[in-house]
Amino acid sequence: MEYSNVTLLPGSPQPFGATLTAEGINFAVYSSGAAKVELCLFDASGEHELARIPLPERSENVWHGFLPTPHGVAGVIYGFRAYGPFDATYGLRYNGAKLSLDPYARALAGHFTWNDGLLGSTVTADASMPETWNSVDSAPFNMKARVIDTAFDWGEDRPPAIPWRDTVIYEAHVKGFTKLHPRVAEPERGTYLGLANPDVVAYLKHLGITAIELLPVQAFVPERFLSAKGLVNYWGYNSLAWFAPAPQYAIADPVAEFKTMVKALHAAGIEVILDVVFNHTAEGNESGPTLSLRGLDNASYYKLEPTNLRHYVNRSGTGNTIGIEHAATRQLIIDCLKYWVEEMHVDGFRFDLAAVLGRESGRFRTDAAFFKAVAAEASLRYVKLIAEPWDIGPDGYQLGHFPPQWAEWNDLYRDTMRGFWRSNPGILGNFAERFAGSSDLFRSTGRRPTASINYVACHDGFTLYDATAYDEKHNEANLEDNRDGHNHNLSWNCGIEGPTEDGQVIELRERQVRNLLATVLLSQGVPMLQAGDEFGRTQRGNNNAYCQDNEISWIDWDLAGRRSWLTTFVRQLLTLRQRAPGLRRDTFLKGARQVDREHKDVSWRHPLGHELTASDWHDQNARAIGVLIGQAFTDPHGTPNGHLLFLCNTSDQPVDFKLPEPVTNAVWQIVFDTARWRANDLGNRIAAGENCVVAAHSCVLLADGDAPLSVRSGFSLN
Repeated sequence: MEYSNVTLLPGSPQPFGATLTAEGINFAVYSSGAAKVELCLFDASGEHELARIPLPERSENVWHGFLPTPHGVAGVIYGFRAYGPFDATYGLRYNGAKLSLDPYARALAGHFTWNDGLLGSTVTADASMPETWNSVDSAPFNMKARVIDTAFDWGEDRPPAIPWRDTVIYEAHVKGFTKLHPRVAEPERGTYLGLANPDVVAYLKHLGITAIELLPVQAFVPERFLSAKGLVNYWGYNSLAWFAPAPQYAIADPVAEFKTMVKALHAAGIEVILDVVFNHTAEGNESGPTLSLRGLDNASYYKLEPTNLRHYVNRSGTGNTIGIEHAATRQLIIDCLKYWVEEMHVDGFRFDLAAVLGRESGRFRTDAAFFKAVAAEASLRYVKLIAEPWDIGPDGYQLGHFPPQWAEWNDLYRDTMRGFWRSNPGILGNFAERFAGSSDLFRSTGRRPTASINYVACHDGFTLYDATAYDEKHNEANLEDNRDGHNHNLSWNCGIEGPTEDGQVIELRERQVRNLLATVLLSQGVPMLQAGDEFGRTQRGNNNAYCQDNEISWIDWDLAGRRSWLTTFVRQLLTLRQRAPGLRRDTFLKGARQVDREHKDVSWRHPLGHELTASDWHDQNARAIGVLIGQAFTDPHGTPNGHLLFLCNTSDQPVDFKLPEPVTNAVWQIVFDTARWRANDLGNRIAAGENCVVAAHSCVLLADGDAPLSVRSGFSLN
């Protein structure tokens, strides 16, 4: 399309971004210190700049203009250039030679290529020397925005609206989940449409999860140091455009294909939660590229060092930190969240390094302006909000301190349960606190067990199987001489490091996997599984596979077939959880008598049969504990009844547990035994007062006579 002699009309300062109407396109962009902002228009490929037209109006700090039809139509590709003072010592980095991507871009066009032309300035090794303004045009190397028509046939799509207490989260990567899936057509593997595949959706539904939490799908680019090594940012925590779905996961139309994925998952009753990165951007520190926010209003969008505005506060570990205290930045993020909910129909968000969002004057506040802004938005009031409750700044660890509307990744749960099952000493009290819902973290502010997202493995760290197969990380493929990644993994290789043909070691590892899975799915709180852990996926000991877009990270569906028995175990655990309201309470387990005065909600049992005493809790040599969960079920009339007894032995020797007396039926029946999973006598009865032998490094679940028959009959391989 030709843009010669095109004149922009004044337009409106709201809404931000490019808004398509029947009469044309309204453009509005925030830039408080610019003297001029140009709208730059490109050809259909996004490679050739065709016109630069100054935005004709400024309303306070918003520049705006209206491109009428026939030029202002869907498909227009554009960017902005902001002209103004360049003085890094004052945090001012305006440079009209740099094309800035619209922060509100809904879709991207063109290609991203690392080149020095992306740099807004040249930083010398001598910090006392001023930065040199870079006059190279960055447009050939940066992405552009594409104006889209948002129309989509949602049909009868509705949010599944799963209550927190019934939620089971499944963390997955869009590409990695289906890249090797045999029932997904080759063109759709690793894409949004791959996740919408009926066989994939059916697998998730049959497994029993209720929400899929996707690693970042906001458009992102690789870091320069990774590109130089021939690697990529696979996870996606290097955001470029918060509103735009990552184009690498689409075949043709990222927006429509993302919506198709959401619609398919919703039809199966599965919620979609996005892992969002609002703590930093891909622009890095003062040596980084000018791609979007830096070129439009560096001092407003970023947190700068107060004693030297040339430098960036770095609470993210990536070079910069978003300036959440500025109203324009908060509005950008709130508008983005609303867009993903209202237009893209997502059901919730997991906020990466969320402590950044609660900082004001450097300190974290539960009542921070951002949290208040989220709570004030009607469309965000009922979506799921999950915090990764830390950043790398001072006082950055804020687990338990987020507002009541929020849930939080509970890494203390992960560390406690891994430590418990590797037989760490003196951990019984911590085990009980985490199993019961982590009331020490959440109860004082009126929150519920569902504020705790319980997990034993996630994308960041060892897979669940690798936590039983490796004592040390093996990140050599990341080309950083194995220096990256955590060293504190609380893992145990069961006697041999890495792959082995030793049958006893293999059996022990598989038992440990079952132990950890059983624990997380029987605990109070919201369980989260990492994709592939339900069949023992491995990353070959890599605990930081953020740059591995290959078989290290992709789900091995052949392995799923070979370990289908483990997937069956997980599915049956999730079925049990769904049938047992006592495993997903809205109140913490605290050892209190229930309404009938006969049952406690939980009783912590010694192998000799008595409730744990103060000395038992502090016994550094204790390696076994029983958890008696009262009134775990309800009868057909809704009356609570039935007990579950969870017996855990982390020692190297079998332990005899004396079984307590059930109130109404004097027998217990084995539901599962992680040491005898393939046995055919599960469901056998053991009389009260008799002993149940729990093998070394294993757990047993029993149900009393009031539990449903489908539970008492035991798990099976069917």
